Amino acid sequence: MSVSLSRPAPPPWVRYGLAVLFVAAATVLAFVVDQLVAPPSLALIFVLPVVVAAARLGWGPALVAVAGGALAFDFLFTEPRFSFRISSPADVWDAALLLVIATIVSSIAADARRRAIEAERAAGQARALQGLAHVVIEDRPMAEVFTAAAEALHGLFGAPAAVFLDDKGAFGPVATAGGATITRADEDAARGALDTHVATRSEAYPYDQTEFDFWPVATPGGLRAVVGVDFTKAEEERPAAPERLVDIVRGYLTAAFAAGRG
Repeated sequence: MSVSLSRPAPPPWVRYGLAVLFVAAATVLAFVVDQLVAPPSLALIFVLPVVVAAARLGWGPALVAVAGGALAFDFLFTEPRFSFRISSPADVWDAALLLVIATIVSSIAADARRRAIEAERAAGQARALQGLAHVVIEDRPMAEVFTAAAEALHGLFGAPAAVFLDDKGAFGPVATAGGATITRADEDAARGALDTHVATRSEAYPYDQTEFDFWPVATPGGLRAVVGVDFTKAEEERPAAPERLVDIVRGYLTAAFAAGRG
């Protein structure tokens, strides 16, 4: 069973649109309580959409909420109303205070969201590797190990993954995960990684038609297997150094080969 790193993020237009809707909701609330609270307290209502946007949508939408809230407060709730001109020094201070507080709060909330996403990603990666480890430790057949390795790679990167095997000259994919589609160009690149003992990069010479990155797997009997990940279809951008995690999967495969299981 594959393990996804995290829930796919909504597209940018959805996230920024939600930030605008949050500001609109705060504006409606401000109209409701306009006659009940003083302007400084009214300004703080526009901090709410900033907090929600930063915590749920990210830094960019939070900045949109900051700007939208400040403009809405200035235009609708400072004198003269329905104008961006502010005549009262007190209102100038209220608007400035809104900007400062909203910016600080959005920064804190966005940082908390980033840490939560990183923690969720780390937990997903641990689960992906744990599944592969159990298959290897339990001495399962190599067919199950190959499947678990492909699913682990898919879980680690949220991308299609494949494992290739050279079995007495017969070379081809033995396991895939994440909806991987293997083309002739992919097979050529995987074979190249096997023959040269060097990892290959997608869309790079001489395998510029492949979308997979491939890594050969060292085994006691020589290089017989290759693992690949299609980062072009990943849930997130290609990591700067995917080798750190790929090497763990390769290590488990090497251990399984060394055990000589059938």
